[in-house]
Amino acid sequence: MIKWGIIGLGNMAQKFASSIIETDNAKLVAISSLNSEKLKTFKNNFQIDKKFIFNNYNDLVKCDEIDAVYIATLNNTHLDLIKMCAENKKNILCEKPMSLNIEEAKIAANHIKKFNIIFYEAIAYTSHTQTKNFINLINEKSIGKMHSVHSTFGFKVKKINPKSRIFSKSLGGGTILDIGSYPLSFLNLICKNNENIEFKSVKGSFSITDVDDSAEANLIIGNNIHANIKVSFKENLDNKIIINGETGSLILSNPWLPEIKSFIGINHKNSYYKKFITSDKSVFGNQIQNVSAGILNKNINDNFLVNIQDSLKIMNNLTIWSNLIRKYREHRA
Repeated sequence: MIKWGIIGLGNMAQKFASSIIETDNAKLVAISSLNSEKLKTFKNNFQIDKKFIFNNYNDLVKCDEIDAVYIATLNNTHLDLIKMCAENKKNILCEKPMSLNIEEAKIAANHIKKFNIIFYEAIAYTSHTQTKNFINLINEKSIGKMHSVHSTFGFKVKKINPKSRIFSKSLGGGTILDIGSYPLSFLNLICKNNENIEFKSVKGSFSITDVDDSAEANLIIGNNIHANIKVSFKENLDNKIIINGETGSLILSNPWLPEIKSFIGINHKNSYYKKFITSDKSVFGNQIQNVSAGILNKNINDNFLVNIQDSLKIMNNLTIWSNLIRKYREHRA
């Protein structure tokens, strides 16, 4: 049984605490927040023992009663908290993105290696049954050789709040950092032979707060697979993954937050059918179960969990994408 502590009690912490009850190998023991009202509410809602309620992060990390920490704070705090947890031999599940850029990610990786702890990034969909089935269909060449990938994640934000997490530059806002890890992590899943991912072209736009509010990229995976990815705060995108192959296509209509019951659309020339999938847990309950199992078994090589090496690849591409979008804007100015 992995005993968990949570740092930061926002929306994702609520989902974690609500979902951990689905598991049989994990228990929420401790919470920490700088906000006393959130601590009080969380304690009452999830029956946390008062001796495991901390109003500073350091005390939770030093608590001997917990095995792992879920970092659910703002993006700009992740590096320091990863270092703190590693130094205190606490295993980590960190909300995405794990850092603000590849330089920070490398510092975090060095700490994780130095103190020999297990780290996973909280990109929950990757270990869901739906995703595993989808990847298996690709690997089994159910549509022949893969030619192209289309992947999007976008929703319309009606009002820009400069102080909000997603629009504040200092807090690590912007579409690429906030949701770009979804399509990029999927590309990692299909690069089973460590194929190179190369950016060929990008375009996008920026909000009044100078963070990207829309970003698109065309990439080449290996030598011959074309990928188009797009993220946006300006429009509701189709939020799908479409894989085109020699003999047909695979369509995932809800890739990022899969439901208990879902399906994969399969096109074969003149026919279309659905492969129905049922999971025994919610997407977040499933993640906690699998991450806790990984910690218990000291397994950092689960292909469907995002370990530190996967995170480095994702963050490297997020950083490249961010830099290219700014160059794109300069060239258009």
